Amino acid sequence: MRVLLLNMPWSPIDLPSLALGILKRSVDERVPGATCEVLHANLEFTDWITERTEFSAEDYEYFALSSYFLGCGDWVFSSALYDDPAWKTAEFTEVMTGKLRASRMRMSKQLHEIVPEFVEEIARRVVDLAPDVVGLTSTFQQNTAALAAARHIKRLAPGIVTVMGGANCDAEQGAAVHRNFPFVDFVVRGEGEEAFPRLLQALQQAPDAPSGAVADIPGLCHRADGASVANPMPTGPMPPSAILPPDYSGYFERLAASVARNWVEPKLVVEGARGCWWGEKHHCTFCGLNGSFMQFRSKSPDTFYQEIMDLAERHRVLDMYVVDNILDMRYLSTVLPRIIDSGYDLRMHIEIKANMRRPQLQVLADAGLIYVQPGIESLNSRVLDLMDKGVSGCQNVRMLRDAAETGLSVSWNYLHGFPGETAEDYEPVIRQLPALEHLNPPVDLSARIAIERFSPYFNRPELGFTGLRPEEHYLFTYDLPEEELHDLAYVFQAPERGIGSATVNRLNDAIGAWKKHHTDARLTHTDLGDEIVLVSRRHSFDWRTLRLTDPFAVAAFRLLDQPHSPKALHRKLTADPAFGDRTERDVRDLLEEWTAKGVAFTDAGQYVHIAPASVNQDLLRLDYMRHVHTRAAAEPDEERTTTASAAPAPAPALP
Repeated sequence: MRVLLLNMPWSPIDLPSLALGILKRSVDERVPGATCEVLHANLEFTDWITERTEFSAEDYEYFALSSYFLGCGDWVFSSALYDDPAWKTAEFTEVMTGKLRASRMRMSKQLHEIVPEFVEEIARRVVDLAPDVVGLTSTFQQNTAALAAARHIKRLAPGIVTVMGGANCDAEQGAAVHRNFPFVDFVVRGEGEEAFPRLLQALQQAPDAPSGAVADIPGLCHRADGASVANPMPTGPMPPSAILPPDYSGYFERLAASVARNWVEPKLVVEGARGCWWGEKHHCTFCGLNGSFMQFRSKSPDTFYQEIMDLAERHRVLDMYVVDNILDMRYLSTVLPRIIDSGYDLRMHIEIKANMRRPQLQVLADAGLIYVQPGIESLNSRVLDLMDKGVSGCQNVRMLRDAAETGLSVSWNYLHGFPGETAEDYEPVIRQLPALEHLNPPVDLSARIAIERFSPYFNRPELGFTGLRPEEHYLFTYDLPEEELHDLAYVFQAPERGIGSATVNRLNDAIGAWKKHHTDARLTHTDLGDEIVLVSRRHSFDWRTLRLTDPFAVAAFRLLDQPHSPKALHRKLTADPAFGDRTERDVRDLLEEWTAKGVAFTDAGQYVHIAPASVNQDLLRLDYMRHVHTRAAAEPDEERTTTASAAPAPAPALP
């Protein structure tokens, strides 16, 4: 049996397909007599399209990722799915006018008109390879391209068995795909590394009448007497010991021969865990990730470490994208220290929980996890409670501060539109955003939440969203009635909730200024024992150096390394007899002063300082003390101050 796995656009071009890499290994190891290859049609497309248009790396990223909630990438290939280069162009134009730049509109229409030719070429190439089975993966904006390829392959060679799977084929979505597109013989719903080999074995045993042999494969969609049948979904997820490492044979060689090699630096995709341990307890209300199986399960530390090392050694690639929705905290003391000791200069990206502490972040940084996605989403505790995030606004700001200090780059989004939020939740944050310009801003302006399948907002209308309809782009992409689109869709339109446009505009103006000034903004502190020196270079603050010399202020600043309420801060400070006469009013006055100067951030009655420690502390301390001693000899009576000076005072030249 010859099996061909097909990775259509808009799969990312800088990453091999983890899903197909795992399926290739599962076929090779679990299906006797079968051979398996992967055709990287996403890379084939980059070479094909650049010969015909002014297509660029930025264009590919736009259609693959940036336009996901607009559906542009799927609409582009709908013309190939329906054999019509002008498929619903008028509807697309009407809906997207005002949402797309003119250049994006032109490129979308141009691609829409010519991609049927590409799909036809890929289908002919597949048929020429004479596979028995073609497996097509579908994730994000890959659905219409995969469906179009399946249709053309089936038309050219009806005897080739077509199978679809992937995130767009989970649960009801997969059943809808199979019901509505008869050129797809089978749909694998859920985790495929067990179901797909079982399907292949059934086809080997009964190639002409497999329906009886596949009836007990959990999640599989098949046909019996011409009717679509969806087997019940698996009752639980696969154990982590059954999750195979991927086989990326051929991807890096094909990328090296593609024009895409001039666009991107390739990365390895690695997987340590599936599911979300936080989501098992508190499913974030807007999150549709993990589909049918939220249960968290992770590979043993030895297994995960060895997979990372084996992939790096085999492919000579040190950039890695860890697809885990959340870090297994065991790996902090098991896998990551071994990576640090390995001598491999890995550069990794992973999703983490935003309440991780500085020492934990330092372990990540030392292990090469220089890009983290902590799921911040908001800096207001009340809105975060509406999301069921399990963190506070001050904890999220602390994450940004500590990541800056440890050298981690934070990728995060600011979301709004939650039922129950008010302008009063946002105004205090908006006022304080200029103080945060030295920390990583959101990757983009604030976005209104989308309602995703599998999320609590989708499944529980009592949370605030009722009468959900498929997002508008599905209507001009597919030729299906709305009830079928409801099962096929992942994103849904709903009445706007939460804050209005005036507050959104103020928030986005502040975020826009943050992004504009971030590159040149600085705020750091140096703890010299008996005093703390802060240096600021931020657009909205005219002070440059602030020296904290009062022991009470120094002690308070150190405690604000973690969020504190004024009452808790006062209690801890006055536990020291030296500060026994200080009142809570003294604490509040100090906190108000620091908030006004952009030294501290406040939310929900808590405060946290926002100044990362300067780098090379020991060297800076020696340099500073040498400078202080020289100055003191010349000016022994100079008074130290705790207030800001308009011009920089003698202090270390902090970065």
